[in-house]
Amino acid sequence: MQSAIAVRNLIKTYEEGSNGTLALRGVDLDVHPGELLLLMGPSGSGKTTLLSIMGCILTATSGSVQVAGREVVGLREKELPAIRLQHIGFVFQGFNLFPTLTAGENVELMLDLKGVSAAAAKKRSKELLEQVGLANKYGAFPADLSGGQKQRVAIARALAGDPGIILADEPTAALDSHTGRNVMEMMSDLAHKRGRAVVIVTHDSRVLSFGDRIIRIEDGAVAAATEQEVVPAGLLANNLPQAAVGLV
Repeated sequence: MQSAIAVRNLIKTYEEGSNGTLALRGVDLDVHPGELLLLMGPSGSGKTTLLSIMGCILTATSGSVQVAGREVVGLREKELPAIRLQHIGFVFQGFNLFPTLTAGENVELMLDLKGVSAAAAKKRSKELLEQVGLANKYGAFPADLSGGQKQRVAIARALAGDPGIILADEPTAALDSHTGRNVMEMMSDLAHKRGRAVVIVTHDSRVLSFGDRIIRIEDGAVAAATEQEVVPAGLLANNLPQAAVGLV
């Protein structure tokens, strides 16, 4: 099976005047369709830098990163947005929703970027919000949504382009334990039921049981990799308190 993302000998140096900071040093990593991979490690270890390079937001200093089989290291910066748009959906800790747009309009914005007509975008937006349990929030503005609802709008937006890869940076950090579990159940379903490659950067020990693999990053390098037994989503849900199973 071809890796959704293949990283080889990845190096990233941040230039600071005449000096440089080595953020990543020789990282090797494969991410496969249908798995949920957790990237963990202390602050400043390079996790978010690695995620951003895999997501074609940052450029590498050297090495190789293949996204859906295409080499992206060495591409010009103006070529990277097309790779992101075609293959990658992002979910951020801060939600990154536009406050002057409704939940539906935030989702439609991604579809507009892909050239979908306004009518089709609205229809698809409503379908995606229904999938994440927010069918009645299409016209709500972010200020009127809870943290969990905002994060689910962000997930709907990430799915709008039907990407094969979902990258999430601390998606549960701003959420309470029940809402965070709901978000992770959705991420797990994206990997295990819909075949997406899901990579999550997290400090949140509450989400460990959701990872198929845990990759620990320290000082810009892979320090440890742990395989985990996958717990079926239905079994996990059956063992949760009812408040955690229902959508917030």
